[in-house]
Amino acid sequence: MIDVLLLNKPEQLKALGHPLRLRILETLGTNGEDEALTNRELAARLGVDPGHLHFHVRMLLRAGLITLVGDARGREKPYRATARTLRVAPELLASGLTSDLREAMLGEVQRGWDEHSAEGTFRSAQVTARIRPERALELVTELVEAVRQAEEEDADPLVITAVLHPPSRQETGGAARS
Repeated sequence: MIDVLLLNKPEQLKALGHPLRLRILETLGTNGEDEALTNRELAARLGVDPGHLHFHVRMLLRAGLITLVGDARGREKPYRATARTLRVAPELLASGLTSDLREAMLGEVQRGWDEHSAEGTFRSAQVTARIRPERALELVTELVEAVRQAEEEDADPLVITAVLHPPSRQETGGAARS
């Protein structure tokens, strides 16, 4: 598994444009070890029908976001994420092709809020800081690495989502600052 995969093809973004496919990637990339899972094992962990899951697994495989590994377990083939971290190429971000990915990510945050806010286990933080975007990305990368190093085998999974953007025009008096 490589550390970072730069997404530079529209079909890679399309493959990420469904919440279930994001959950598949998360499961294959954050299972604590470099463990490969079959379609049936993934379906059991995600609580979905294996037949329905197979379509999504194939789409991720075609996009190069997951890979076949090792030997088949009977008729089942084991899969693993291609990379621990995915980064979208700036030209794809600027192209407007990220709407499916954006909707899937926002949907995941909304589902987390809907399912966990009442019990007090949904946490969020927001800060406005005067730092360059490149430095903010470095800090997020450091957070990702720190979280990976802090993983505990007996802990339940936790989704951490980071979003970086300039303040809205409304917050800055109508004009974005550069």
